[in-house]
Amino acid sequence: MNSVEQLHEAEQALLKIFSGIDAKVKQNLKRVLNAFRHHKVGAHHFTGVTGYGHDDLGREILDKVFAEVMGTEAAVVRVQFVSGTHAIACALFGTLRPGDEMLAVAGAPYDTLEEVIGLRGRDRGSLIDFGVSYRQLDLTPDGTIDWEKLSSTVKQNTRLVLIQRSCGYSWRPSLSITDIEKIIYLVKQQNPDTICFVDNCYGEFIETQEPSHVGADLMAGSLIKNPGGTIVNAGGYIAGRAELVESAACRLTAPGIGSAGGATFDQNRLLFQGLFLAPQMVGEAMKGTHLTGYVFDKLGYPVNPAPLAPRRDVIQAIKLGSPEKLIAFCKAIQSHSPIGSYLDPIPDEMPGYESKVVMAGGTFIEGSTSEFSADGPLREPYVVYCQGGTHWTHVAIALSAAMEAVEAA
Repeated sequence: MNSVEQLHEAEQALLKIFSGIDAKVKQNLKRVLNAFRHHKVGAHHFTGVTGYGHDDLGREILDKVFAEVMGTEAAVVRVQFVSGTHAIACALFGTLRPGDEMLAVAGAPYDTLEEVIGLRGRDRGSLIDFGVSYRQLDLTPDGTIDWEKLSSTVKQNTRLVLIQRSCGYSWRPSLSITDIEKIIYLVKQQNPDTICFVDNCYGEFIETQEPSHVGADLMAGSLIKNPGGTIVNAGGYIAGRAELVESAACRLTAPGIGSAGGATFDQNRLLFQGLFLAPQMVGEAMKGTHLTGYVFDKLGYPVNPAPLAPRRDVIQAIKLGSPEKLIAFCKAIQSHSPIGSYLDPIPDEMPGYESKVVMAGGTFIEGSTSEFSADGPLREPYVVYCQGGTHWTHVAIALSAAMEAVEAA
């Protein structure tokens, strides 16, 4: 059976799952539309201001719309966040003070947070440099939360618990909303004052609730991932309890300015439109992950999550087992991308990453992982991480070439 026939078989097998995803898209889009209507979003909100960015009506309404969609008291949505890591760093530095402890409860954090915390790099102004201690609750051997240890690990000075929703570059299940709810319950039982912070990258609109709907105090993410709907040029968001959001905004700008500043550079229309498109784009990406997992599982490669398992983010991992196969996969995806199809991805150093990384990213927005892309660190066991996709049919076309390239490598 050739790759085209295998993909057709996969598409037929996944029809029921695709229909269920469409139902979730509809629920999430209804929530977005309700927020737009509630805050009377109009064309006049598309006009931004210059300079300091004071009195930007569109930005103020966008923050309120975003907060309602995410189920929070407040939100700051800003193009000045250079990445999801930057938004997360602002949230952490805005919340934590010398003598506080941060506890990561889902194993090791994503590579780009290691230097923010201070696990790599020295004297760069990390949390550890500023006297914040760090502790990590490792996962169980099967890659799940160690619930028994979590139920008795929070201390009096544990100011913040870091809950990384997505698996990142680790071979573990990403967290469901139910998992996050259980973590928050166990943490608050031990210390009600501990802030439950969720790294929400790759997780927005996957389910019909967000972490704040089940008790998260604060969360952050990137606008060139799910909530930007594949069209936002740059930026990130922080959402949660009002006082925590404002403290985080003061780390983005300055104390005394907080959320009141920041020109939007005529990006308001794209920010609103991206949020409107986001549920549909996430749905398409989820279909693409199911398709990717299904065909590579049939080819005999370990995949995470399993082909028919419910999705918890927009990432599909495939354990390819060799650097040659990892590079071949990424080259095939790049060659079937709309932008830069003529380029060959090569492994290279990337800021914030410990290992060399090979990336296929022929996207309209540079680095956009809400568009279809694939990457992986050049380290054993040579896992490729596929993410995003504006429409699952594009994923299917690129997958056909990737399947053949990997088998030939």
